[in-house]
Amino acid sequence: MTLRRSALGGQPASPHAAPAAADASGAHRPLSLLMLTELFLPTKGGTAVSFDDDVRRLGGKSVHVLTAAVPGDADFDRGHPNTIHRLALQRVPWLRPESLPMYARLLGRSLRLALTRRVDAVMAGRALPEGLVAWLVGRLIGRKVLIYAHGEELTGWGRGRKFLAMCFALQHADHILANSDFTRDTLVSLIGVRPERIVMTYPTVDTERMRPGLPCDDLRAGLGVRADQPLVFSVGRLTRRKGFDQVIRALPGLVRRGLDPHYAIAGIGDDHDHLQALAHECGVADRVHLLGAVPHDDLPRWYNACELFAMPNRDIGGDTEGFGLVYMEANSCGKPALAGLAGGTGSAVEDGLNGLRVDGERVEAVEEGIARLLLDPEEARRMGRAGRDRTVAHFTSDQRAELIRRLIVGG
Repeated sequence: MTLRRSALGGQPASPHAAPAAADASGAHRPLSLLMLTELFLPTKGGTAVSFDDDVRRLGGKSVHVLTAAVPGDADFDRGHPNTIHRLALQRVPWLRPESLPMYARLLGRSLRLALTRRVDAVMAGRALPEGLVAWLVGRLIGRKVLIYAHGEELTGWGRGRKFLAMCFALQHADHILANSDFTRDTLVSLIGVRPERIVMTYPTVDTERMRPGLPCDDLRAGLGVRADQPLVFSVGRLTRRKGFDQVIRALPGLVRRGLDPHYAIAGIGDDHDHLQALAHECGVADRVHLLGAVPHDDLPRWYNACELFAMPNRDIGGDTEGFGLVYMEANSCGKPALAGLAGGTGSAVEDGLNGLRVDGERVEAVEEGIARLLLDPEEARRMGRAGRDRTVAHFTSDQRAELIRRLIVGG
């Protein structure tokens, strides 16, 4: 999509005057933004990481992030370069709709912030609940509305009232920030968003934090994994669509092929007990390591510790993977990535270039993909190097932030 730059002039005179572009020296003036998102650090997950990275790069204290109150938020917010506002955003199960209090709190605080501060644009982490609130606030103050679209939320809510509300928010926003080609195509074909309003903003990686060569021998030793034993690594919420169970089912076949793999999974979620029981059922409990939530500083080291990253995702009742930032993180650390065929993972993993895409529905396909990379270490290293080069060239945070900035200040 070609973005049109604005020729806007001097400093706005009122809190809601037109946003500024660049000063005479070409340097960016700070943006004044209102970002609404239920998901934000220290909540775990790639989406929360991406939002935090975007707002840090888009401005300083004039960027106001309205988000959910979560354990540990006070320590995280202290010293944050942006202004963070926390709200209790719990749903009430006995209400219909159960999210009504969340909408009311989000709308009330958003309006107070928007009416008492200069706001260049209103951004929303998702269509619901944030996007609907952002649309109303944006229209009331006469500012652009930008909504992130991730893919999985577009296909997982059936066709009822929630789906219609989501469609309304997405159809009426000024720009939709799509994270993958799959998401873009779904927005057009299923949601009815006009193609010219969709902008591709692929997830990005901090390539300095996520880099090859980090010390990791202690992590492997802590699991009892020898230098001659390959380690397969996964990270993500423990849900069925990620395909972690399929990797466990593939382990016995890999052992029969003469390999001696271990499998480490970082993350928390509802599938923890299922994965643990499955490992025992398959006779590979001594090879499967459920790490739980790993420390932030250790995650890049875990990517370095493995021979390959695996998340052979599949679609479960419309719940799918919109992109998969974790594939890019693994690539940035010089590791090949194994992805499934469902959802938008094709934007993250190009089969044969920076990893492999296999049918996550079939254990045999998962086993074959892992075996191919473990039996040919040179090919795995080649894919890892290509992944690192690709990430540095096309998936950096500065590139994405500049694109979003141009959308806000442009015509």
